[in-house]
Amino acid sequence: MSSFYRRALRFAAPGFRRFPIVFFLVKWLMLSALIGVFVGSASALFLASLDWATDWREGHTWVIAFLPLGGLAIGCLYHYWGKDVEKGNNLLLDNIHRPSGIIPFKMAPFVLIGTIATHFFGGSAGREGTALQIGGSIADQFTRMLGLRPRDRRLILISGIAAGFGSVFGTPLAGAIFGLEVFFLGRLQYDGLFPAFASALFADLVTTAWNVGHTHYHIPLVPGLSPVNLLWTILAGAAFGITSVIFSTLTHAIGGFFRKYIAFPPLRPAIGGIIVASAVFLLGTTRYIGLGIPTIVEAFNSELPPYDFALKILFTCVTLGAAFKGGEVTPLFFIGATLGNALSYFIPLPTGLLAGMGFVAVFAGAANTPLACTFMAIELFGAESGAYVAMACVVSYYFSGHRGIYGSQVIGQSKHLQYRHEEGMPLSSVKKGGRKSEVGNRRVSDF
Repeated sequence: MSSFYRRALRFAAPGFRRFPIVFFLVKWLMLSALIGVFVGSASALFLASLDWATDWREGHTWVIAFLPLGGLAIGCLYHYWGKDVEKGNNLLLDNIHRPSGIIPFKMAPFVLIGTIATHFFGGSAGREGTALQIGGSIADQFTRMLGLRPRDRRLILISGIAAGFGSVFGTPLAGAIFGLEVFFLGRLQYDGLFPAFASALFADLVTTAWNVGHTHYHIPLVPGLSPVNLLWTILAGAAFGITSVIFSTLTHAIGGFFRKYIAFPPLRPAIGGIIVASAVFLLGTTRYIGLGIPTIVEAFNSELPPYDFALKILFTCVTLGAAFKGGEVTPLFFIGATLGNALSYFIPLPTGLLAGMGFVAVFAGAANTPLACTFMAIELFGAESGAYVAMACVVSYYFSGHRGIYGSQVIGQSKHLQYRHEEGMPLSSVKKGGRKSEVGNRRVSDF
Protein backbone atom coordinates (compact mmCIF):
# COMPACT_ATOMS: atom_id res chain seq x y z
CA MET A 1 0.00 0.00 0.00
CA SER A 2 2.90 2.35 0.71
CA SER A 3 4.14 2.12 -2.91
CA PHE A 4 0.62 2.87 -4.16
CA TYR A 5 0.46 5.87 -1.84
CA ARG A 6 3.80 7.20 -3.13
CA ARG A 7 2.73 6.74 -6.76
CA ALA A 8 -0.52 8.56 -6.03
CA LEU A 9 1.41 11.43 -4.47
CA ARG A 10 3.77 11.67 -7.45
CA PHE A 11 0.80 11.67 -9.80
CA ALA A 12 -1.04 14.33 -7.80
CA ALA A 13 1.97 16.52 -7.02
CA PRO A 14 2.12 18.48 -10.32
CA GLY A 15 -1.51 19.44 -10.07
CA PHE A 16 -1.28 20.44 -6.44
CA ARG A 17 2.11 22.15 -6.62
CA ARG A 18 0.48 25.52 -7.15
CA PHE A 19 -1.98 24.86 -4.34
CA PRO A 20 -0.02 23.23 -1.48
CA ILE A 21 -2.69 24.07 1.09
CA VAL A 22 -5.31 22.22 -0.94
CA PHE A 23 -3.01 19.21 -1.19
CA PHE A 24 -2.40 19.30 2.58
CA LEU A 25 -6.12 19.49 3.35
CA VAL A 26 -7.09 16.71 0.94
CA LYS A 27 -4.29 14.45 2.16
CA TRP A 28 -5.16 14.88 5.83
CA LEU A 29 -8.88 14.71 5.21
CA MET A 30 -8.37 11.22 3.80
CA LEU A 31 -5.97 10.17 6.56
CA SER A 32 -8.24 11.62 9.25
CA ALA A 33 -11.22 9.76 7.83
CA LEU A 34 -9.27 6.49 8.00
CA ILE A 35 -8.19 7.19 11.56
CA GLY A 36 -11.70 8.23 12.53
CA VAL A 37 -13.29 5.04 11.19
CA PHE A 38 -10.90 2.67 12.94
CA VAL A 39 -10.43 4.58 16.20
CA GLY A 40 -14.10 5.51 16.48
CA SER A 41 -15.11 1.87 16.02
CA ALA A 42 -12.53 0.74 18.58
CA SER A 43 -13.85 3.34 21.04
CA ALA A 44 -17.38 2.08 20.52
CA LEU A 45 -16.26 -1.48 21.26
CA PHE A 46 -14.35 -0.30 24.32
CA LEU A 47 -17.25 1.72 25.74
CA ALA A 48 -19.74 -1.10 25.20
CA SER A 49 -17.37 -3.58 26.85
CA LEU A 50 -16.79 -1.21 29.74
CA ASP A 51 -20.53 -0.83 30.33
CA TRP A 52 -20.93 -4.61 30.32
CA ALA A 53 -18.05 -5.11 32.78
CA THR A 54 -19.38 -2.42 35.12
CA ASP A 55 -22.96 -3.72 35.07
CA TRP A 56 -21.85 -7.31 35.65
CA ARG A 57 -19.59 -6.34 38.55
CA GLU A 58 -22.27 -4.25 40.24
CA GLY A 59 -24.69 -7.17 39.93
CA HIS A 60 -22.16 -9.72 41.24
CA THR A 61 -20.05 -7.86 43.79
CA TRP A 62 -18.45 -11.09 44.98
CA VAL A 63 -16.20 -10.89 41.91
CA ILE A 64 -14.27 -8.06 43.63
CA ALA A 65 -12.68 -10.72 45.86
CA PHE A 66 -10.85 -11.91 42.74
CA LEU A 67 -9.29 -8.50 42.02
CA PRO A 68 -5.83 -9.76 43.15
CA LEU A 69 -6.03 -12.63 40.65
CA GLY A 70 -7.14 -10.22 37.96
CA GLY A 71 -4.19 -7.99 38.81
CA LEU A 72 -1.83 -10.96 38.63
CA ALA A 73 -3.18 -11.86 35.17
CA ILE A 74 -2.77 -8.28 33.93
CA GLY A 75 0.73 -8.14 35.36
CA CYS A 76 1.72 -11.40 33.65
CA LEU A 77 0.23 -10.25 30.34
CA TYR A 78 2.46 -7.19 30.27
CA HIS A 79 5.51 -8.79 31.91
CA TYR A 80 5.77 -11.69 29.49
CA TRP A 81 4.28 -10.29 26.29
CA GLY A 82 3.91 -6.53 26.60
CA LYS A 83 7.10 -5.00 27.97
CA ASP A 84 7.51 -2.90 24.84
CA VAL A 85 4.12 -1.21 25.35
CA GLU A 86 3.87 -1.03 29.14
CA LYS A 87 4.83 2.68 29.21
CA GLY A 88 1.39 3.38 27.78
CA ASN A 89 0.58 7.06 27.31
CA ASN A 90 4.17 8.09 27.98
CA LEU A 91 5.29 5.89 25.07
CA LEU A 92 2.99 7.89 22.79
CA LEU A 93 4.36 11.20 24.06
CA ASP A 94 7.95 9.97 23.73
CA ASN A 95 7.31 9.10 20.08
CA ILE A 96 5.82 12.51 19.37
CA HIS A 97 8.92 14.16 20.81
CA ARG A 98 11.47 11.71 19.40
CA PRO A 99 9.93 9.55 16.65
CA SER A 100 11.45 6.06 16.69
CA GLY A 101 10.01 2.64 15.88
CA ILE A 102 6.34 2.20 15.02
CA ILE A 103 4.25 1.65 18.14
CA PRO A 104 3.27 -2.05 18.20
CA PHE A 105 -0.36 -2.64 17.29
CA LYS A 106 -0.67 -4.99 20.26
CA MET A 107 -0.80 -1.92 22.52
CA ALA A 108 -4.49 -1.54 21.55
CA PRO A 109 -5.77 -5.05 22.45
CA PHE A 110 -3.49 -5.29 25.49
CA VAL A 111 -4.71 -2.06 27.07
CA LEU A 112 -8.32 -2.89 26.11
CA ILE A 113 -8.12 -6.29 27.84
CA GLY A 114 -6.24 -4.86 30.82
CA THR A 115 -8.70 -2.02 31.36
CA ILE A 116 -11.80 -4.17 31.03
CA ALA A 117 -10.29 -6.66 33.52
CA THR A 118 -9.47 -3.82 35.93
CA HIS A 119 -13.08 -2.62 35.88
CA PHE A 120 -14.59 -6.10 35.83
CA PHE A 121 -12.83 -7.10 39.06
CA GLY A 122 -13.27 -3.75 40.82
CA GLY A 123 -10.26 -1.51 40.34
CA SER A 124 -10.61 2.26 40.40
CA ALA A 125 -9.49 3.57 37.01
CA GLY A 126 -10.70 5.53 34.04
CA ARG A 127 -10.85 5.19 30.28
CA GLU A 128 -8.82 8.07 28.83
CA GLY A 129 -5.51 6.22 29.00
CA THR A 130 -7.03 3.31 27.14
CA ALA A 131 -8.58 5.58 24.51
CA LEU A 132 -5.28 7.38 23.89
CA GLN A 133 -3.32 4.15 23.56
CA ILE A 134 -5.92 2.59 21.26
CA GLY A 135 -6.03 5.73 19.13
CA GLY A 136 -2.28 6.25 18.99
CA SER A 137 -1.37 2.64 18.26
CA ILE A 138 -4.02 2.22 15.56
CA ALA A 139 -3.15 5.51 13.88
CA ASP A 140 0.57 4.77 13.91
CA GLN A 141 0.05 1.65 11.81
CA PHE A 142 -0.70 3.92 8.84
CA THR A 143 2.84 5.29 9.10
CA ARG A 144 4.31 2.05 7.76
CA MET A 145 1.37 1.10 5.54
CA LEU A 146 1.43 4.42 3.70
CA GLY A 147 5.15 5.16 3.94
CA LEU A 148 4.67 8.46 5.78
CA ARG A 149 7.52 10.82 6.62
CA PRO A 150 8.68 11.50 10.21
CA ARG A 151 6.91 14.86 10.20
CA ASP A 152 3.69 13.18 9.10
CA ARG A 153 4.13 10.51 11.75
CA ARG A 154 4.07 13.14 14.50
CA LEU A 155 0.78 14.44 13.13
CA ILE A 156 -0.56 10.89 12.83
CA LEU A 157 0.09 10.28 16.53
CA ILE A 158 -1.51 13.59 17.49
CA SER A 159 -4.52 12.70 15.34
CA GLY A 160 -4.83 9.27 16.95
CA ILE A 161 -4.72 10.77 20.44
CA ALA A 162 -7.31 13.40 19.47
CA ALA A 163 -9.57 10.78 17.91
CA GLY A 164 -9.34 8.47 20.91
CA PHE A 165 -10.00 11.17 23.47
CA GLY A 166 -12.76 12.89 21.54
CA SER A 167 -14.67 9.71 20.71
CA VAL A 168 -14.49 8.08 24.13
CA PHE A 169 -15.89 11.15 25.92
CA GLY A 170 -18.11 12.48 23.13
CA THR A 171 -16.18 15.76 23.10
CA PRO A 172 -14.44 16.06 19.72
CA LEU A 173 -13.40 19.70 20.11
CA ALA A 174 -11.78 18.99 23.47
CA GLY A 175 -10.21 15.86 22.00
CA ALA A 176 -8.59 17.86 19.20
CA ILE A 177 -7.20 20.49 21.56
CA PHE A 178 -6.03 17.78 23.95
CA GLY A 179 -4.06 16.10 21.16
CA LEU A 180 -2.37 19.41 20.35
CA GLU A 181 -1.79 20.47 23.96
CA VAL A 182 -0.86 17.41 25.98
CA PHE A 183 2.65 16.56 24.85
CA PHE A 184 4.20 20.05 25.27
CA LEU A 185 3.38 21.93 28.47
CA GLY A 186 2.73 25.55 27.55
CA ARG A 187 2.84 25.13 23.77
CA LEU A 188 0.45 24.09 20.99
CA GLN A 189 1.28 22.27 17.73
CA TYR A 190 -0.49 24.50 15.22
CA ASP A 191 0.45 22.53 12.10
CA GLY A 192 -1.64 19.72 13.56
CA LEU A 193 -4.84 21.75 13.83
CA PHE A 194 -6.62 20.30 10.81
CA PRO A 195 -5.54 16.65 11.31
CA ALA A 196 -6.46 16.75 15.00
CA PHE A 197 -9.88 18.36 14.55
CA ALA A 198 -10.79 16.27 11.50
CA SER A 199 -9.76 13.00 13.16
CA ALA A 200 -11.58 13.79 16.40
CA LEU A 201 -14.76 14.77 14.56
CA PHE A 202 -14.70 11.71 12.29
CA ALA A 203 -14.05 9.39 15.25
CA ASP A 204 -16.89 10.91 17.27
CA LEU A 205 -19.28 10.54 14.33
CA VAL A 206 -18.31 6.89 13.91
CA THR A 207 -18.70 6.12 17.64
CA THR A 208 -22.13 7.78 17.58
CA ALA A 209 -23.05 5.81 14.45
CA TRP A 210 -22.47 2.61 16.44
CA ASN A 211 -25.23 3.82 18.83
CA VAL A 212 -22.86 4.10 21.76
CA GLY A 213 -24.04 6.83 24.10
CA HIS A 214 -22.24 9.14 26.50
CA THR A 215 -23.20 10.39 29.94
CA HIS A 216 -24.95 13.76 29.98
CA TYR A 217 -24.20 16.28 32.71
CA HIS A 218 -26.16 19.39 33.56
CA ILE A 219 -25.38 22.46 35.66
CA PRO A 220 -28.81 23.60 36.92
CA LEU A 221 -27.88 27.21 37.73
CA VAL A 222 -25.13 29.51 36.48
CA PRO A 223 -25.18 32.93 38.17
CA GLY A 224 -24.10 36.12 36.46
CA LEU A 225 -20.40 36.88 36.58
CA SER A 226 -19.39 39.44 39.21
CA PRO A 227 -16.12 40.47 40.90
CA VAL A 228 -17.07 38.54 44.04
CA ASN A 229 -18.01 35.40 42.11
CA LEU A 230 -14.76 35.67 40.16
CA LEU A 231 -12.75 35.75 43.39
CA TRP A 232 -14.58 32.68 44.67
CA THR A 233 -13.86 30.95 41.36
CA ILE A 234 -10.16 31.70 41.69
CA LEU A 235 -10.15 30.31 45.23
CA ALA A 236 -11.89 27.15 44.06
CA GLY A 237 -9.45 26.84 41.14
CA ALA A 238 -6.54 26.96 43.58
CA ALA A 239 -8.10 24.13 45.60
CA PHE A 240 -8.59 22.08 42.42
CA GLY A 241 -4.98 22.65 41.37
CA ILE A 242 -3.59 21.63 44.76
CA THR A 243 -5.75 18.50 44.67
CA SER A 244 -4.38 17.61 41.23
CA VAL A 245 -0.86 17.82 42.67
CA ILE A 246 -1.83 15.51 45.54
CA PHE A 247 -3.27 13.02 43.08
CA SER A 248 -0.35 12.93 40.66
CA THR A 249 2.28 12.98 43.41
CA LEU A 250 0.62 10.19 45.36
CA THR A 251 0.12 8.05 42.25
CA HIS A 252 3.79 8.36 41.29
CA ALA A 253 4.89 7.76 44.89
CA ILE A 254 2.82 4.58 45.24
CA GLY A 255 4.08 3.38 41.86
CA GLY A 256 7.66 4.00 42.97
CA PHE A 257 7.05 2.16 46.23
CA PHE A 258 5.72 -0.90 44.44
CA ARG A 259 8.63 -0.90 41.99
CA LYS A 260 11.18 -0.55 44.78
CA TYR A 261 9.90 -3.21 47.15
CA ILE A 262 8.23 -5.74 44.82
CA ALA A 263 10.79 -7.07 42.38
CA PHE A 264 8.47 -9.33 40.37
CA PRO A 265 6.18 -6.97 38.34
CA PRO A 266 3.07 -9.23 38.16
CA LEU A 267 2.91 -9.26 41.96
CA ARG A 268 2.47 -5.48 42.10
CA PRO A 269 -1.12 -5.38 40.82
CA ALA A 270 -1.86 -8.58 42.76
CA ILE A 271 -0.89 -6.93 46.06
CA GLY A 272 -2.57 -3.70 45.02
CA GLY A 273 -5.69 -5.74 44.31
CA ILE A 274 -5.61 -7.17 47.84
CA ILE A 275 -5.48 -3.63 49.27
CA VAL A 276 -8.30 -2.28 47.09
CA ALA A 277 -10.60 -5.31 47.48
CA SER A 278 -10.08 -5.31 51.27
CA ALA A 279 -10.96 -1.62 51.44
CA VAL A 280 -14.14 -2.19 49.41
CA PHE A 281 -15.38 -4.93 51.73
CA LEU A 282 -14.28 -2.98 54.81
CA LEU A 283 -16.24 0.10 53.76
CA GLY A 284 -19.15 -1.99 52.48
CA THR A 285 -19.59 0.04 49.28
CA THR A 286 -18.51 -0.02 45.64
CA ARG A 287 -18.88 3.76 45.44
CA TYR A 288 -15.17 4.41 45.03
CA ILE A 289 -14.23 1.80 42.42
CA GLY A 290 -14.76 1.71 38.67
CA LEU A 291 -15.62 4.92 36.87
CA GLY A 292 -17.98 6.23 39.56
CA ILE A 293 -20.27 7.93 37.04
CA PRO A 294 -23.45 7.70 39.18
CA THR A 295 -21.69 9.62 41.96
CA ILE A 296 -20.39 12.19 39.47
CA VAL A 297 -23.94 12.82 38.21
CA GLU A 298 -25.19 13.02 41.79
CA ALA A 299 -22.56 15.65 42.63
CA PHE A 300 -24.29 18.15 40.34
CA ASN A 301 -27.61 17.99 42.16
CA SER A 302 -27.23 16.75 45.76
CA GLU A 303 -25.06 17.30 48.79
CA LEU A 304 -22.56 14.45 49.16
CA PRO A 305 -20.26 13.39 52.00
CA PRO A 306 -17.34 15.85 51.97
CA TYR A 307 -14.77 13.03 52.08
CA ASP A 308 -15.85 11.36 48.81
CA PHE A 309 -13.07 12.99 46.80
CA ALA A 310 -10.38 11.94 49.30
CA LEU A 311 -11.41 8.27 49.26
CA LYS A 312 -11.53 8.26 45.44
CA ILE A 313 -7.99 9.64 45.40
CA LEU A 314 -6.78 6.80 47.61
CA PHE A 315 -8.57 4.04 45.69
CA THR A 316 -7.38 5.33 42.32
CA CYS A 317 -3.80 6.03 43.34
CA VAL A 318 -3.41 2.51 44.72
CA THR A 319 -5.04 0.96 41.65
CA LEU A 320 -2.93 2.84 39.10
CA GLY A 321 0.21 2.91 41.22
CA ALA A 322 0.05 -0.88 41.45
CA ALA A 323 0.07 -1.02 37.61
CA PHE A 324 -3.55 -1.87 36.88
CA LYS A 325 -4.63 -0.57 33.49
CA GLY A 326 -6.98 2.28 32.70
CA GLY A 327 -6.85 6.03 32.74
CA GLU A 328 -6.80 8.79 35.29
CA VAL A 329 -9.30 11.18 33.76
CA THR A 330 -12.70 9.80 34.80
CA PRO A 331 -11.49 9.30 38.39
CA LEU A 332 -10.26 12.91 38.20
CA PHE A 333 -13.77 13.90 37.07
CA PHE A 334 -15.12 12.12 40.15
CA ILE A 335 -12.54 13.75 42.43
CA GLY A 336 -13.14 17.20 40.99
CA ALA A 337 -16.94 17.00 40.96
CA THR A 338 -17.15 15.70 44.54
CA LEU A 339 -14.55 18.21 45.74
CA GLY A 340 -16.57 20.99 44.13
CA ASN A 341 -19.62 19.59 45.87
CA ALA A 342 -17.75 19.69 49.18
CA LEU A 343 -16.56 23.25 48.56
CA SER A 344 -20.19 24.34 48.28
CA TYR A 345 -20.32 24.05 52.08
CA PHE A 346 -17.93 27.02 52.22
CA ILE A 347 -18.05 28.82 48.87
CA PRO A 348 -21.32 30.66 48.05
CA LEU A 349 -21.61 29.44 44.47
CA PRO A 350 -24.22 26.94 43.21
CA THR A 351 -23.34 23.32 43.97
CA GLY A 352 -23.78 22.22 40.37
CA LEU A 353 -21.49 24.98 39.10
CA LEU A 354 -18.75 24.10 41.60
CA ALA A 355 -19.09 20.42 40.69
CA GLY A 356 -18.77 21.28 36.99
CA MET A 357 -15.77 23.51 37.64
CA GLY A 358 -14.06 20.79 39.64
CA PHE A 359 -14.98 18.14 37.07
CA VAL A 360 -12.66 19.74 34.49
CA ALA A 361 -10.30 21.85 36.62
CA VAL A 362 -8.68 19.00 38.59
CA PHE A 363 -8.05 17.27 35.27
CA ALA A 364 -6.66 20.53 33.83
CA GLY A 365 -4.12 20.74 36.65
CA ALA A 366 -3.16 17.07 36.54
CA ALA A 367 -2.78 16.87 32.74
CA ASN A 368 -1.60 20.49 32.22
CA THR A 369 -4.26 20.97 29.53
CA PRO A 370 -6.38 24.00 30.54
CA LEU A 371 -7.60 24.79 27.02
CA ALA A 372 -8.77 21.25 26.29
CA CYS A 373 -10.57 21.12 29.63
CA THR A 374 -12.29 24.44 28.99
CA PHE A 375 -13.54 23.19 25.62
CA MET A 376 -14.66 19.95 27.28
CA ALA A 377 -16.73 21.86 29.84
CA ILE A 378 -18.40 23.93 27.14
CA GLU A 379 -19.23 20.78 25.13
CA LEU A 380 -20.57 18.96 28.20
CA PHE A 381 -22.24 21.74 30.20
CA GLY A 382 -22.96 24.49 27.67
CA ALA A 383 -21.41 27.87 27.00
CA GLU A 384 -23.17 29.55 29.93
CA SER A 385 -20.58 28.17 32.35
CA GLY A 386 -17.65 29.04 30.08
CA ALA A 387 -16.23 31.99 32.04
CA TYR A 388 -16.31 30.12 35.35
CA VAL A 389 -14.80 26.86 34.12
CA ALA A 390 -12.15 28.66 32.06
CA MET A 391 -10.94 30.63 35.07
CA ALA A 392 -11.00 27.55 37.31
CA CYS A 393 -9.01 25.51 34.75
CA VAL A 394 -6.40 28.24 34.26
CA VAL A 395 -5.88 28.80 37.99
CA SER A 396 -5.67 25.04 38.59
CA TYR A 397 -3.11 24.79 35.78
CA TYR A 398 -0.86 27.36 37.44
CA PHE A 399 -1.25 25.92 40.94
CA SER A 400 -0.26 22.44 39.76
CA GLY A 401 3.22 23.72 38.89
CA HIS A 402 5.53 21.54 36.81
CA ARG A 403 3.91 18.33 37.94
CA GLY A 404 1.35 16.07 36.36
CA ILE A 405 0.19 12.58 35.51
CA TYR A 406 2.23 12.32 32.27
CA GLY A 407 5.92 12.03 33.08
CA SER A 408 6.97 12.33 29.41
CA GLN A 409 5.24 15.69 29.00
CA VAL A 410 7.99 18.20 28.09
CA ILE A 411 7.98 21.73 29.46
CA GLY A 412 7.79 23.90 26.37
CA GLN A 413 7.16 27.13 28.26
CA SER A 414 7.43 27.37 32.03
CA LYS A 415 4.49 28.53 34.08
CA HIS A 416 6.59 31.21 35.76
CA LEU A 417 9.85 33.01 34.93
CA GLN A 418 11.36 31.64 38.12
CA TYR A 419 11.25 28.15 36.60
CA ARG A 420 12.52 28.93 33.10
CA HIS A 421 15.59 26.77 33.74
CA GLU A 422 13.24 23.76 33.63
CA GLU A 423 12.12 24.42 30.06
CA GLY A 424 12.94 21.49 27.81
CA MET A 425 12.77 18.97 30.65
CA PRO A 426 10.21 16.17 30.83
CA LEU A 427 8.11 16.38 33.99
CA SER A 428 9.61 13.14 35.27
CA SER A 429 13.04 14.83 35.43
CA VAL A 430 12.06 18.14 37.03
CA LYS A 431 12.31 17.10 40.68
CA LYS A 432 15.29 14.87 39.99
CA GLY A 433 17.49 17.67 38.75
CA GLY A 434 17.45 16.15 35.29
CA ARG A 435 18.85 17.65 32.12
CA LYS A 436 16.95 19.15 29.25
CA SER A 437 15.97 16.67 26.60
CA GLU A 438 17.00 17.12 22.99
CA VAL A 439 13.39 18.17 22.30
CA GLY A 440 13.75 21.20 24.54
CA ASN A 441 16.76 22.43 22.62
CA ARG A 442 14.94 22.63 19.30
CA ARG A 443 13.31 25.72 17.89
CA VAL A 444 9.54 25.95 17.89
CA SER A 445 9.66 25.90 14.09
CA ASP A 446 11.24 22.44 14.17
CA PHE A 447 7.90 21.01 15.20
